[in-house]
Amino acid sequence: MIGKYFALPLATVLALMVAAPLPAQLTPESSAQPALEQMFADWRAFVRASPANAGVASDYGADAMARKLAALPEWRARSARIERTGWPQQAIDDARLIDAEINGFDFFLRVLKPWARDPSFYATVFADQSDVPAHEGPSAEPNIDLWAFDWPLSSADDRKLTALLRTVPDTLKAARTNLAGSQAGDLWRYGGRSFHEQSETLDALAKGTLTLRSLAGRRPATMTGASAALRRAIAGARTATDDFARWVEAEAPGRRGPSGVGKANYDWFAKNVQLSPYDWDAQQLLLQRELDRALTSLRLEEVRNRALPPIAPIDDPVAYARMAQAKTRKFNDFLVATGIVPDRPYFRAALEAQTSSYVAPADRNFFSHGSALDPLPLLSHSTHWIELARLRHEPHPDPVRRTAPLFNIFADRSEGFATAMEEVVMQAGLYDDIPHGRELVWIMLANRAARGLASLQVQANEWDLATAGRYHAEWTPRGWSDPASRLVGFEQLLYLRQPGYGTSYIVGKLQLDHLLATASYDADQRRQSFSLSSTMAEILKAGIVPPALIADELNSR
Repeated sequence: MIGKYFALPLATVLALMVAAPLPAQLTPESSAQPALEQMFADWRAFVRASPANAGVASDYGADAMARKLAALPEWRARSARIERTGWPQQAIDDARLIDAEINGFDFFLRVLKPWARDPSFYATVFADQSDVPAHEGPSAEPNIDLWAFDWPLSSADDRKLTALLRTVPDTLKAARTNLAGSQAGDLWRYGGRSFHEQSETLDALAKGTLTLRSLAGRRPATMTGASAALRRAIAGARTATDDFARWVEAEAPGRRGPSGVGKANYDWFAKNVQLSPYDWDAQQLLLQRELDRALTSLRLEEVRNRALPPIAPIDDPVAYARMAQAKTRKFNDFLVATGIVPDRPYFRAALEAQTSSYVAPADRNFFSHGSALDPLPLLSHSTHWIELARLRHEPHPDPVRRTAPLFNIFADRSEGFATAMEEVVMQAGLYDDIPHGRELVWIMLANRAARGLASLQVQANEWDLATAGRYHAEWTPRGWSDPASRLVGFEQLLYLRQPGYGTSYIVGKLQLDHLLATASYDADQRRQSFSLSSTMAEILKAGIVPPALIADELNSR
């Protein structure tokens, strides 16, 4: 019954939270399809843009992209030639996931065309690890992930990073040619921000003051022992970055065309790439319902708590750190006690490493406003990091599911399930002794619904990003969101650059709600008790697959 309401293939991928082995009948030894696995390996090699030499910039010229597009029919034909008779559901779904990636590359090459439309595509230096399985939004290769290095650098890593940073000037030089015909106005008006941030990162790296965030927590990028060649490469990358930012900002006034993909393209992407059951119109309806529900629930919660003293903010950084650490321990214990995740040392360590830090009032954005009162709501969303910990420590035995899906297909699964966790733990009793904490959960849900609704209007070319930012902020309660803030600009630009990402928080949340609801129904029909822990384990052990595929697999057992 799990798949009953997922008539269309649905979307999203990755990020496993629970340690549970695959059923014996689905282990790679008994069900792996060699032809499919070989195709997957070959496909990933084909999609990759970076040359074998890490010191060479990738080619995003028109001819190179045209050759990639021309090759896609053969990839579709190769997939269709693989005989799938008698395959278990997991293998069938692996094939569907690969087909979704082929569709994603098709969309990337025909419609999105970030190398030719989107200046931010060429921002390639990243200080922090994303809390989802891959980079949010499209970016040119090679990605220069500073967080992935051990600091101070070994001699080999010093040479590797030097070679990578030397690609930045060539990448940005080629970008000017590749972007010459772009008229995507908002992508240009907001595009300079990415390069100002990249310049700040490179400047801090050169000075030895850069702090990196990863699964291990926050740590300094120590430049002790860095070679002169690396320092020159950093300086050259920064100069090229600053020059490119100035060029983008000078060009922006003359680029006046639409930036969204339009409703028809959005619907095609949702159905064929994200594998989502919901098109643009359905997503608008669902997000509006969640915004209404969140705001109404917030106000009723405030009435319920009217006689209780408010949460007292902690203004001392040391005292705040003690409180935040205690909250992280409380949350880890709660996850284990309720059976939402098993007790694994590295799961606990993953969240402990992301414990909230004190932010001064003048520096707070939407998220730090909430965390100043109680870190638990945002920590609930940070179960992202539990998923990343499992990817590292318990990689999926199926090679198709061992790595993140391309083209942000993971968004509904990763962002949606993390958003769902905020309300799941609330309803399971996390805030029974801190009622005002429930108010923060509803505020976060309202914010996610409002920004998702705004992103839909931008993709439909009904609103520009400035209008989207105002709506996003105005419908966020308590004045915690500022349309002029770096955060709002970053979020709305990301949601423009990657269709479906802005809505994934709510759309994916609703799909997890449906999986839990249908599991409840099935338990009732079997006259069995519903078990949250076993249900979550069944849902999450599927690995890197969209919720609709999870539904198919649960229904087949």
